[in-house]
Amino acid sequence: MRLSIERKPVRVNPDPKRVIARFFFNGHDRAKEVIQRVMQLNEDQAFEIISPLLQEYSKRHRNITRVLNRHCSKLKNLFTELNIDYDSLSTYLRLLIGSYFTHEYSIESAAFFNPSIVDDPDQGDLEDGERRVIISFRAVGEGHISSITFRRALIDKYNNITVIPAGDYIDEAEIVRNAVYNKKLFFEKAVVTQINIDVLNEIEGKLDQHFEYANLRRILIDSQAVQKDDVKKLEYDKILWLADSYYEIVFSLDTDISDRVIFPISEYERKGIEDARFVKFYHEDGSTVYYATYTAYDGALIMPKLLQTNDFYNFKIMPLYGDGAQNKNLALFPRKINGKYVMISRIDGCNNYIMYSDKINIWEKPIELQRPKFAWEFVQIGNCGSPIETKAGWLMITHGVGPMRKYVLSVSLLKLDDPAVEIGRLREPLLVPNAEEREGYVPNVIYSCGAIIHNNKLIIPYGLSDYSTSFAEVEVDALIDRLLSDGAINKKANDKTI
Repeated sequence: MRLSIERKPVRVNPDPKRVIARFFFNGHDRAKEVIQRVMQLNEDQAFEIISPLLQEYSKRHRNITRVLNRHCSKLKNLFTELNIDYDSLSTYLRLLIGSYFTHEYSIESAAFFNPSIVDDPDQGDLEDGERRVIISFRAVGEGHISSITFRRALIDKYNNITVIPAGDYIDEAEIVRNAVYNKKLFFEKAVVTQINIDVLNEIEGKLDQHFEYANLRRILIDSQAVQKDDVKKLEYDKILWLADSYYEIVFSLDTDISDRVIFPISEYERKGIEDARFVKFYHEDGSTVYYATYTAYDGALIMPKLLQTNDFYNFKIMPLYGDGAQNKNLALFPRKINGKYVMISRIDGCNNYIMYSDKINIWEKPIELQRPKFAWEFVQIGNCGSPIETKAGWLMITHGVGPMRKYVLSVSLLKLDDPAVEIGRLREPLLVPNAEEREGYVPNVIYSCGAIIHNNKLIIPYGLSDYSTSFAEVEVDALIDRLLSDGAINKKANDKTI
């Protein structure tokens, strides 16, 4: 029989009214035609068109004039080609041109799911037994493009969960590209992305052991200009796309956590940022930082990436390297073990692996940790977020896929000082989609990207059929007792098999 688990009467649904104003570009030639048409208008005509637009969209965006000006500035090269002095454009013409190159995108119109949960950096002004948390979500909009969004929630002393309503606006971050690249690591990743080896060798030979983005971009543009093969010209773009995978983003300090969205930025994540697994990481000196692993997807290639923040305003983003940084489902342990960073992965798409590393972005020599054992996980087993430390061992929530591609959640227990050793695994799922949860964007799926323990209860936020999000909890002591009991049964069964 399965453990008793309590489902919370809380549901977080997608909201199609949550929109961002994104740059809209319909091709080089068409863009020039639009600019030329707008330039035929006089100042009064431009004002008559842009004024009501500003009134309408200022109610939907925090600073729509800043957005329109920024989008107009992205077209400076086209103004040069048209022999138009950009600096001489009037305020209204810039805003109007910017409006023709802007569209609204509803970031969560299709789905709002696959949550992770961590402590809010701000735990002030709380009563005993209360806890403030930040929940990340995978938001999906038009074209099945995924982004990372956030909500703040309060858990009271009775473990009631209140998700704070979202604000009225959404803001994308400012992008900063100031990384210094390690040539060896950069080109190892470039080989994995299947960029033409001749082009890689050419560019690698022109770079120092450590180089900056601006220098790489200049070399690529110069090399591409003399390349006569149109097919190879695209390969130079691919190298720049890879460089764009390293960046920092900064949100305005006047934004609420629910106002911030991490939208695909680099070409290698243009089809989505999937299933971020946030964890509060404890350094050996007692300081903390938040990390998240996520999957960047360009429509064909999967690139695991790492995100780092201290305050959820400023984020550093970089790819992960090594034989273990493949496929999906990477989850970082919340502290070093025996002096090493530790990561769970699923490099073959089917089994759980564990890896150790001296560097948080380089992962080699994955060790098989778990294979599917029970009928409800015969298709695959994977993690559902970072393992959670208890006195009995590391609690690792897993997902299993069984008949009819039904996803269920379960739990394993790993040895505290040697997490490559499994000491317990539930013989039955912990959570199975019920009748109310099985219908949605992708039926029969429940999934989580992280959980926490509060007041001796394991709280699991989970996605419902890839559409919305809810919460469940289970007594930690009862769960560990069952894990140890089932672990003993599993060991006896394995011993008999041997």
